[in-house]
Amino acid sequence: MMLAMLAALSGVLAVAAGAFGTHGASGSAAEWLRTGGQYQLIHAVAALIALRWEARGPATLFVAGGAIFAITLYAMAFGAPRWLGAITPIGGALLIGGWLWLAWNLRAG
Repeated sequence: MMLAMLAALSGVLAVAAGAFGTHGASGSAAEWLRTGGQYQLIHAVAALIALRWEARGPATLFVAGGAIFAITLYAMAFGAPRWLGAITPIGGALLIGGWLWLAWNLRAG
């Protein structure tokens, strides 16, 4: 249940970041907020669906990867050093791993 709650809170953060990126930021900051929000929201929903299929491992990777991917972008949007962008792909790799793991779990129907 804790993982589902984290996925839901991830969705909250994603919507807030995306909205701020659309209405309160400009330039690179706006793009980073929108991109982070989009990826985080998609993977929050994916995590909730994976949990319904009892695929806890992929759901964990979706929540963790979404958080790492998006939060590094959010931080840079708010002025953190750009070297954080080197961490963003770690989140992306976890997201890819989550999809691969989910595909593996679903292979036999």
